[in-house]
Parts: sequence; structure tokens; C-alpha cells
Amino acid sequence: MLERNELCGKVRITMILSCQNISKAFADNQVLQNVSFHIEDNEKAAIVGINGAGKTTLLRIIMGELTADEGIVTVSRDKTIGYLAQNSAVDTANTIYEELLSVKKELIALEQRMRDCECSMKHAEGAELESLMKQYAAFTHAFEAGDGYAYKSEVIGVLKGLGFTEADFDRYVSTLSGGQKTRVALGKLLLAKSDLIILDEPTNHLDMNSIAWLETYLLNYKGAVIIVSHDRFFLDRIAGKVIEIDQTKATTFMGNYSDYAKKKEQLRIAAWNAYVNQQREIKHQEEVIEKLRSFNREKSIKRAESREKMLQKVEVLDKPTETRADMKLTLTPYTLSGNDVLTVEHLSKAFDKQVLFQDISFELKRGEHVAIIGDNGTGKTTLLKILNDLLAPDSGSFRLGTNVEIGYYDQEHHVLHPEKTLFDEISDEYPYLTNTEIRNVLAAFLFTGEDVFKRIQDLSGGERGRVSLAKLMLGNANFLILDEPTNHLDILSKEILEDAINAYEGTVLYVSHDRYFINKTAHRILDLTSRTLVNYIGNYDYYLEKRETQMAALARTGAMASIGTTGAASDNPSSHSKPAAEASVVKQDWKAQKEEQARIRKRENDLRKCEEEISRLEERRHEIDLEMSDPAIGTQVLKLQDLSREQADIDSRLETLYETWETLAEE
Repeated sequence: MLERNELCGKVRITMILSCQNISKAFADNQVLQNVSFHIEDNEKAAIVGINGAGKTTLLRIIMGELTADEGIVTVSRDKTIGYLAQNSAVDTANTIYEELLSVKKELIALEQRMRDCECSMKHAEGAELESLMKQYAAFTHAFEAGDGYAYKSEVIGVLKGLGFTEADFDRYVSTLSGGQKTRVALGKLLLAKSDLIILDEPTNHLDMNSIAWLETYLLNYKGAVIIVSHDRFFLDRIAGKVIEIDQTKATTFMGNYSDYAKKKEQLRIAAWNAYVNQQREIKHQEEVIEKLRSFNREKSIKRAESREKMLQKVEVLDKPTETRADMKLTLTPYTLSGNDVLTVEHLSKAFDKQVLFQDISFELKRGEHVAIIGDNGTGKTTLLKILNDLLAPDSGSFRLGTNVEIGYYDQEHHVLHPEKTLFDEISDEYPYLTNTEIRNVLAAFLFTGEDVFKRIQDLSGGERGRVSLAKLMLGNANFLILDEPTNHLDILSKEILEDAINAYEGTVLYVSHDRYFINKTAHRILDLTSRTLVNYIGNYDYYLEKRETQMAALARTGAMASIGTTGAASDNPSSHSKPAAEASVVKQDWKAQKEEQARIRKRENDLRKCEEEISRLEERRHEIDLEMSDPAIGTQVLKLQDLSREQADIDSRLETLYETWETLAEE
């Protein structure tokens, strides 16, 4: 427990959780090594890392479900921890409402005691009445301290926030899907109000509105929070600290996910530059040593030996690991489509009495990247299936443009062959790829080592989705239709997919709940709401900015509206001065580049002249040595004196030239 006193008064900082030098290995696989960090009261922290980095293992060690090989986990006295695992258990015999209400059983018991006291006080007198009144006061105080008068509305608020309607409240937990049960478990955890809650992938199975509600809830949560999540937008909103697990080690970064990503990239660039610069300097010193030795003079050899000793003392940096070096996807349309890619006119679809959408129309042009968003059950996937001729619309039509070839990613993965291995699934479809290229593609989707020889039928649903996505990325389609392409991908794989889509010259239409992914890749958003499409010409940030205005317009007109224009940038006054400013910067860069090139040429010229002069003088000195050893000159005293003076002069000039050469070589 930590305390800090400030001049302005006492500020108490309580450390709820401390992890010191946690290490864990499974057989020969070292997962965590000397992992240390701490969590303070009310702090919101994220734990990030690629799939398999050890995030869930770390959470299980913190909760005591696993024992660390080394290290200590310390939880402050009297502090409670709540944990939402990816498959948290709930009581299937209860209804949804009863299951969440069970968290408040102590308040419910207090409330019952208050009612019992009230009934008893009606008939009690004297000392008995006084005793009952004291009990009632104590019960009431405890009930009020636990916010007892609001617990029912709190339970209802959490249920609705997590996407359950009042009609769902009486449904038995046993009838729910796995995702719905996880939402019930999350609701129970939030209502328990532990001092520290640990959430493992809490946004899975939540739609955008529920995620936004959860963000607000956690931001106002009077306790500490640890989150493991691949939802970068969610982490940006919540986290004030990021703990990265990378290659068994933990590094703490202050700030949200974007701050972490920026600092991580800066550190990566700095580490790479330091390595490259050191390697360049080592090579340069080796060349200087070799050159000094080639002069074959006592002083130059001593200089070479001195440099060699200094070089041996250098602590050579390890080459930084480039996680994404071999994980790149390139999407290249085989043919160019016409400018009009898709035209949808007056499309409607209903199942039984449930109308999903009605009379929707929109167009897609070549090169557009359009995201379809909306609550669960609004018909987003149904719309994609209609566009792929897997479902028929009730009314309306659509048509594809000239030379349009669709590549479709669906969550049912019809394109896979269950009996094949992952490697064969790719190699049979794309026989021109090398083994290394196939492995790199699969590695980008988290399949490494012997994983590539697993059979499709033995994979989980999420793993099959990743294989389907890998196949799609290798295809030659010029119009990609993707249904939740980032599901089951870790952050690294999402970034690889983002880069690929952003570089893709074809057209993309996708459904996604991943707001960060939408922000990075969408040129336009179609919000499927109130049975119609609302068009936003911008990314997710733009959608958030304009949503209230758009929904108000929709409510007034009852018709689809469109916000923004593709020419909006030209209305920006600052845009008129941009070309001149850019031209000025280019001119300055060109001038600096020319000056640097001139400096390099001068140095190289001076170095060449210096080496030529050294070579000429050494050759002349060798000639003098030969002359002075000639018996015919041995009797000519004056001649020997002249040669000796010339030799001394050459030695002096050579010494100066060696120093000049070293100086020039170091520049």
C-alpha cells in the first residue's frame, strides 16, 4: 500500500495489485519471464499482445487459477477482485433478470429484514419496540449505504445497456447463446462493484451501442479496471496505462492505446536506427583499421591496433525483431472494373413479420471502401447475402457494373474444404506461391509452425474464419464483400489487414463492429437503422460527429439523408495556401539535399587526394631506402645527408597525412 503527501494536502494512492517478476513456462515454452507491473486504485489499464503472448495466462495467475513458476502476486488487504473470463459460468436455472439480481442478494436480504421489522413494530411495545427500532435503523443505514433504493433500476439499466430488452428479462439463461451468457456474466460482474475488475475480451458479443454504454460505465466506475481486448477504439477510450506482453517480457506505457502505438513505433524506429548506425560504424572502423594496416608503418599499425581494442570493447546491439517484416498482404485486382460497381434500388427484406429494411437504395463507385454498421439484428449480414445471390430480396433489385468480380467473405466459410490441411487449402488454390510465401500468408493470420498442417475440419470457427480471409486476400477479385472480417484476429493481424485494404485499388463493402478498423479503412459509412440506410461520407469519427444531426434529420423527414461532400476539402480556406507552402518545403529540402551532396563529394575528393599523396610519399620513401642502401652512394656524405633530410620530411608529412586521412574517414 502506497501513500504520498503533497504540499497542498494529503493525497492517498492505494496500490491494489502488484505483480513482481512473474515467470511461467509450459514444458519448453517460456510464456512469461520476470513480468512486473502494478495497478493503483481507480486506474484503468490494458494488457495487450499478440495471440499466444500470455495475456490470459497472466490473468489466471493473478486470479490464482494458475501457479507462477516464479514471482509474487500481491493484492492489497480488504480489496476484492472480480474476473470476467472468456467463458464465465452463469446459473442456467435462473432467468436473465434473476441471475443479475442474485448479485444483490445481501441488499435483498436487508430489505426483507426491514420489512419484517416494520411488521413486528406494528404490534410491539416498550423495550421490544425500542430494540426493533434500533435494528430497523441499523438495517436502513446499511441498505442506504449499499444504494439499496436504486438496486432494481441499476440492474435494469445494466441489462438494457448490455443489449437486453425488457422482453428478454424473463428468458431462462439455459436458452441463451454462448455470447448472450457472456453478456449476463459481464452484467453480474459490473453490478458486484469489486475494487478491481479484470475483463478478458469484454466487447466480444456486444453491438456498437452496448460497447459505447460499457465504455461510459467503465470510465465512471469507482474502482480499478484491467482489460484484455483487441478492440483498439475501446482501449483508446478507457485505458490510461498499457502493459504490453511481447516475447515473454512486459513493458508499461502511460496513455491510451494510440499513445502506446505511437511510443512503440518510436521505440522500434529508434532501436532499428541505433542498430543500423552501430553496424555502419563497426563496418567503417573495420575499413579504417584495414587501411591503416595497409600503410604498413609502425605508427599507422599502432593506430590500427588502438582502434581494434576500442572496437572489441563495444557492446554490440542485437538486431531488433521486426514482428511484421514477413507479414504483409497485397491485394491486387486482376481486372479493372467499370466506374459504377454496384447499384441498389428500393431493396426490402423481412422474415415473417420482422421487417429488416425497406426501400433502401445506394450506389458504390470503383475504389470506394464502404462500411455498413448497425445494431445486431438490423439485417446487415442479410443485405450482404442478397448482394451475393445467397438470399432473394422481397422487393427491389441490384446490379453489378462492367467487369465486376466479387470476392465474398462470409462467417459460414463455404469456400473451405474440411478434409484439406491449411497448407493444402492455400497451395491447391494458388499453386504458383512458394512454400515460404504460403507460410507467410498463414502467419499473418496467426498460423505458424506445425499449425499449417492442421485439417480444416479440426479448426475452431474463428480459425476457419482466418483461413477464409487468407484465401480471399490472395484472390483476384476487384470487389470485396466482407462480413465481420476482423472477428477472431489479434491487433497485429488487424493492422496487416488494414494496410492491405488501404492499399487495395478495388472496391470494398464490409460489415464490421470494429470501430478502429472502420476509422482506418472506411471512406464512407452506411448506418442501417430504423429499417433504412443513413449515409455518412467519412470515417467513424465523422459518423460520431454527425450522427445526432443525421438522426434528427431522419426523424423529421423519415427519409434517408446524406451528410458531407467529396469536395469538402476545397472549401477549407487553408487549403488554398497549401500548394505554396508545400512548394516552399520542397525547395528547402532540395537545397539542403544539394548542399549535402556537395559536402560528400568534397570529402570523397579530399580523401582520394590524401590517399594518393600518402601512396606517392610512401613510394618515394621506399625509393630513398633503396638509394641509401646502395654501396655506390654510401661514400657520398652530402648525398646521404640530402636523402636523410628528405626522408625525415616525408615521415613528418606522412604523419600529418595519416591524421588528416583519419579525420576525413570519420566524417
